[in-house]
Amino acid sequence: MEYNTNRFKLVIPEYGRNIHKMIDYAIQIKNRKKRNRCAWSIIKLMTSSTSPRFNKEIPYFQHKLWNQLFIMSKYQLDVDPPFPKPNPEKMKIKCKKVVYPEYITNFRYYGKIIRNMIHVAIHCKNRQKKEGLFYAIANTMKKNYLRWNKNIVEDDVIFQDLKELSKGKICLMNNTDNTLIQCSHILFNSKRKKNYINRKNKI
Repeated sequence: MEYNTNRFKLVIPEYGRNIHKMIDYAIQIKNRKKRNRCAWSIIKLMTSSTSPRFNKEIPYFQHKLWNQLFIMSKYQLDVDPPFPKPNPEKMKIKCKKVVYPEYITNFRYYGKIIRNMIHVAIHCKNRQKKEGLFYAIANTMKKNYLRWNKNIVEDDVIFQDLKELSKGKICLMNNTDNTLIQCSHILFNSKRKKNYINRKNKI
């Protein structure tokens, strides 16, 4: 048995190994007319393998397919396309690496809204309202935490995460007067809501 890991690497994996093999076969055809006909046949197969939501007759889409055909052939396919051939030097230009937002990689289960809430709470001028916002944020964090992790979580864990997310500007760990919503209450309400939605969908 031959594994894909032992085979040649696909240039554009979305088109599959057979399309790549057809392109390699077309490169070897010596007769130019036959080679052109083979290239058009490959383009038709590439068109049929793409998503149906695209308008496959528009010139831009067809131009894109021909560019991909030359790329997969590593610019070795000598045919007469209906569009200008792509420049290999321009295709070598690497795109800049996408910098993902911090909330995607760090504490992503709390969501981006929590970070916006923290920013608003820190800049709140009303002291009494400000403290209320801190605990509202902590309770929301606890709910979001339990949506991802169905285990019990201690308040100190939430307070520590909140302190880290706020870069030390919100610290509730030393305040023992107020406590967060109990985990059992959050999980019970979540289960009851889920059962209600299931019953509603069955009606």
